[in-house]
This record gives sequence, structure tokens and C-alpha cells, in this order.
Amino acid sequence: MTSEVHLSRVEDEFRGHSYPAAREDLVESCAGTTVLFADGDADLGDLVADIDQKRFESPEDAFAALQNVLPIEALGEPGQSDGDA
Repeated sequence: MTSEVHLSRVEDEFRGHSYPAAREDLVESCAGTTVLFADGDADLGDLVADIDQKRFESPEDAFAALQNVLPIEALGEPGQSDGDA
């Protein structure tokens, strides 16, 4: 994997792994890759380690599971409204 990747390209990074994949294997493969967020960054291996799911059937499956463990910094400006005011 690359050493730095934007969040929008993480699924492409997951495509470099063979599936089905155990979470531990994906953690090891992703360790050291920095994911760049709208406001900050995090280690992709650490994020994958936080996922409860033990096995991924595809890159899409892994990326969908990753969405549940992303910090608020990944989603945009802190406190930013989604326009529902």
C-alpha cells in the first residue's frame, strides 16, 4: 500500500489485497498507511483494527465497515451543519 492516501481512495487501496480477508491480515497490510481526512489524518491499520467485523468478503465490504469507525474529522468541518437548519 501507499504511505499516504485520501479517504476517497481507501477503497482502491483495499483492492490491492486478496479476498476474502481476515481483519488481522488487512490490519497488517494497512499498517503505516496514513489516511488523509478533511481535517486531520489517521493510520489505516489502526482504523481497520477498530472494526468489529472479523472477515471481509471484498474491498467494498471492508470500506463499508471502515465507515463505522471513522472519526468526526474524516467527515468535514467539526460542527458543520448538513444544511437541515
